[in-house]
Amino acid sequence: MEIMNFTAYYLSCAKIIIDQLYTTQIDHLVDLLVSLRQSNGRLFILGVGGGAANASHAVSDVRKLSGIQAYAPTDNIAEITAITNDSGWSATFIDWLTTSKLCGKDMVMVFSVGGGNEYYGLSPNIVDALSLAGEVGATICGIVGRNDGYTAQVADLCIVLPTIDSDLITPLTESFQMLLWHLVVTHPLLQIDSPTWEAIAK
Repeated sequence: MEIMNFTAYYLSCAKIIIDQLYTTQIDHLVDLLVSLRQSNGRLFILGVGGGAANASHAVSDVRKLSGIQAYAPTDNIAEITAITNDSGWSATFIDWLTTSKLCGKDMVMVFSVGGGNEYYGLSPNIVDALSLAGEVGATICGIVGRNDGYTAQVADLCIVLPTIDSDLITPLTESFQMLLWHLVVTHPLLQIDSPTWEAIAK
């Protein structure tokens, strides 16, 4: 890949992913979130690294635009680092969710590239959190870049982004997490409030 052509190539990969997305999966996610709101359930969005940044932004949009109680454990850096210090990194999410009394009417959403992988020891906090979610009967959803990770294996609904180029799995996955949650929160079935500039335009 010539450097001069990289921009066009990256965008062409994004176009291919868009064409390969299953709209029925996205619509199903919208339906699950509508049901979550109707049952007064809570949404917990889990991510590390770029996934944590996406989770923080998504929680803000879900709360404001969709009227769903939504939380990202990584928004509280003091608590996350205290749990890490006292109990280890793998406990960060499960301890947080246990204290939050995660239950069957709640949803856990994962933004991750690999989705947690026990074999490689990657994102063990996601793996442990999803084990808890399964035990209490919470709905599990995810937007990930690998179909062999823990999230894809145990989720009730997991949108696995196709791998177009193995050298670009991370940037494309995290980019599409952002695109998809913006799609979801502005879906007419879910959106109950308008963003500021859309409200001004009206």
